[in-house]
Parts: sequence; C-alpha cells; structure tokens
Amino acid sequence: MSLLSIKNLCVTLGRHRILDAIDLEVERGEIVTLVGPNGSGKSTLLRSIIGAVSPTSGRIYRQQGCRIGYVPQRLSLDPTLPMTVVRFLNLPHRHSRAAVANALAQAGIPGVEQQQIADLSGGQFQRILLARALMDSPDILLLDEATQGLDHRGIADFYRQIDRVRHTLGCGVLMVSHELHVVMRASDRVVCLHGHVCCQGTPERVMASPAYQDLFGLDTADALAFYRHEHSHDHSDSRTHSPAYAAPTCRPSSGPAPAPAAKPVLKQTAQRREPALQLIAPNAEGCH
Repeated sequence: MSLLSIKNLCVTLGRHRILDAIDLEVERGEIVTLVGPNGSGKSTLLRSIIGAVSPTSGRIYRQQGCRIGYVPQRLSLDPTLPMTVVRFLNLPHRHSRAAVANALAQAGIPGVEQQQIADLSGGQFQRILLARALMDSPDILLLDEATQGLDHRGIADFYRQIDRVRHTLGCGVLMVSHELHVVMRASDRVVCLHGHVCCQGTPERVMASPAYQDLFGLDTADALAFYRHEHSHDHSDSRTHSPAYAAPTCRPSSGPAPAPAAKPVLKQTAQRREPALQLIAPNAEGCH
C-alpha cells in the first residue's frame, strides 16, 4: 500500500467545485510535485490531506501509523512577540533538546535555538518551519509553496535540503511549487492540476503533454533539453522506487475551466491562521 492514496476526491467550497475526482498516490522515498495555475486547487488538496478542508466526496487513505509533517505557505507571527526558536519549536508540545537540535540540523540551520524568531531572515524562518515539520520524523512531508519570498539561490538551497531530508528519513514528499525550472530537476513525478488531474508522470512526460503546454505555454523541446531530470539518487532498502508511470493523459474538466495562464504567477492570498502541523483528515482511513 502507498504511504498516501487519494481516491476520487472532490472538494466544493460554496458553489464552486475546487477539486474534481482527484486520484493520487505518494510512495515512500519519492518527491511528487503539484503544479498548475493559480486557483487550480493545489493548496486545497494539501489542506484536505491534513484535515483543514473537508472533502465533499472521495477518500484519503494513509498507511497505519503514518506521520505527516506540514510546511505552510506562510505563518504570520507578531514581530514584537519575544520568542526564541526553541520555544517556537516546542509549541504546542515540548520536545527534548536533542530532538530540537536534530530537527534544526536536518533542516540545514543548526545551532540557532536561542535566536529570536523576529531576528531571522525569510529564508531562515522557512528552515525553522521545515524543522518544525520534521520534529516527529514524518513519513510524508507536505510543502505548500514553502519557498515563497526566497531568492533564486535560496530556492535552490531549500530544495537541495528537501532532497537530503527524503534520503535521511526515507519519507515521501508532496509539494506545491511554481518554480517550474527547479521542479523539473527536483521531482521524481509531477502532477499537473487544473481542478482535476490534467496529466501526471515523469517531468519529461509531463512537459511533453499538450495539457501542460496549454496551461504554461512553454517551448517544450527546449525545456526538455535544458531541464532533463537525471534520477541519480539511490534508495536504501527501507525505501521503494515509485512504479513506472504511463505517459500522461488528459481528461476534460466536469466544469468550466479558467483561461490558460501564460506563465505561472505566485499566488497572493490573504493572511490566515494555519492549521496545526499534525491534523488528521476526517475522511482518512488507517490514521493514528
């Protein structure tokens, strides 16, 4: 059984169908990236997995005992609030000093336990959010546009750290990203959403899909030559390669789709309180 398996998931908010008949699986040790234009349901899908959004229909299955770590798009804290990194990581549950130090090291930002949260740069704070998601050694790591606000070098460094984390923990990674140039090199599999699954497969196959080209308007031939994904990492016995995926297919949406986007644009959303990191989806089975 896959670490995470989503079957025929539908989400309706108000009168709007946000997600329609989503089927998705995440295997141990693989990185799966969700791409799509703004409003295509990427963040809604992640929030459904952690239980912050209730599906209208469909099922979310997780392996028994499967732990989930979640890194939100953003987390707003009062800059005048005195709070050290170690205190932040001990909310809402206290952890040992060793556990905190280990999570910070895995996130690539060791030795900052006593620094004030307000004094951290944007890139450093994203690493702290990653450390918080790693506190309980998750089996699945969810990242919702976790590189927003970072420069190109910071984005590349962050994704390299994610790759190291998946090797160290043997976890599956499901992330939302608009950095297509990085995604195509950092992912084992790409899923293109537009309210439904337009296409999915290896980065090369997705980029060759007419559905993907319609959404992003890329010169696929040149992109394939430049962004060719080389699967050079090794999985230990505790991890399994994801199965070979067929060439991506496209099916029409059940409802009207937004106009194709010329290029990906970072989604601007109102600030909101993010859910706790270890919520359990109400429709999930086999969850502890």
